[in-house]
Amino acid sequence: MEALKQGADALFILLGGIMVLAMHAGFAFLELGTVRKKNQVNALVKILVDFSVSTVLYFVVGYSVAYGTTFFVGAEQLAAKNGYELVKFFFLLTFAAAIPAIISGGIAERAKFWPQLIATAVIVGFVYPFFEGIAWNQHFGVQAWIKAVTGDEFHDFAGSVVVHAMGGWIALPAVVLLGARYNRYRKDGVVSAHPPSSIPFLALGSWILIVGWFGFNVMSAQTLDKISGLVAVNSLMAMVGGTLVALVLGKNDPGFVHNGPLAGLVAVCAGSDLMHPFGALAVGAVAGGLFVVMFTLTQNKWKIDDVLGVWPLHGVCGAWGGIAAGIFGAQTLGGLGGINLTAQLIGTAMGVAWALLGGFVVYGVLKLTLGLKLSPEEEFDGADLTVHKISATPDREVSW
Repeated sequence: MEALKQGADALFILLGGIMVLAMHAGFAFLELGTVRKKNQVNALVKILVDFSVSTVLYFVVGYSVAYGTTFFVGAEQLAAKNGYELVKFFFLLTFAAAIPAIISGGIAERAKFWPQLIATAVIVGFVYPFFEGIAWNQHFGVQAWIKAVTGDEFHDFAGSVVVHAMGGWIALPAVVLLGARYNRYRKDGVVSAHPPSSIPFLALGSWILIVGWFGFNVMSAQTLDKISGLVAVNSLMAMVGGTLVALVLGKNDPGFVHNGPLAGLVAVCAGSDLMHPFGALAVGAVAGGLFVVMFTLTQNKWKIDDVLGVWPLHGVCGAWGGIAAGIFGAQTLGGLGGINLTAQLIGTAMGVAWALLGGFVVYGVLKLTLGLKLSPEEEFDGADLTVHKISATPDREVSW
């Protein structure tokens, strides 16, 4: 029976890892559909190569930083218990690799390729797993301190703060230090529109992310005996809540409609195991509204050229999710309880502060040394031709 349980748990978390791996295709197509046609190849290549760099760095360094587990042992030891520790690494790697995938959308269309890969290595190797270990593995006694102060630990079931807020708040300094796309904000005050290249690809990316998200949230239980249908239904309710509010506030704009469900899913991650479905619906609805309002402010008023709106979507909605878990997870609002708003505020603030610090240090050093941005001429030609020497749809075939 023990062997059967070990095998079932390994299969369970492996399937979760595969579902979240599929989400990276969603990140790729969401970016591909949002950027202009001359940057579509770059969007696809970045996501795949960022994931590959993340895999190596998380395997060699990052997973050990977060969980103290090293893979520098024999294969016989690694295969123990059906290789559960290996597939757990696979599952958590897909979370870690989401950080550069999130950042990629914010810095799209004008970032140099190789400096971003260096940033990915540092972020996935140290910046992200450092806070991951604090939130999910009791590092440095931070959770014990939060519990002593508030009565409960900081709770983030599936990563509203640990993954999404972390990615969004690291992306903000990257976007600010990089600067806006050429001719995006003109000196006469005119905001030049750079419309998406393909709404169908944008929608496809959104749908892939939505489907994969149920692996992201439900499989965060990590063992089969802890699986909860409540997590699945809460994820569903938050998703539709975000969609409907983004539809109304975004005035039926397809970009808002297809990012609304993602905003809801980002926000529900932290408390999806505790909330009542009506609470999850409310959390997702607020997140959908937050995304529309904050995206509009950043792009048009504050002139922060965050191409895919990753700071509003992941940073702001992720922080809201961490706080919302402390509100809607309470028994007074139909939740399961065992959670504390003050603890959620402290943990969320710590995650945001660490992400901002990490983002400014990593991208600040790269800007001073290697530079972050393509030249105006390179940006005008597009990252596809500048970096990869081919466009998404070459005009002619080479014949011999």
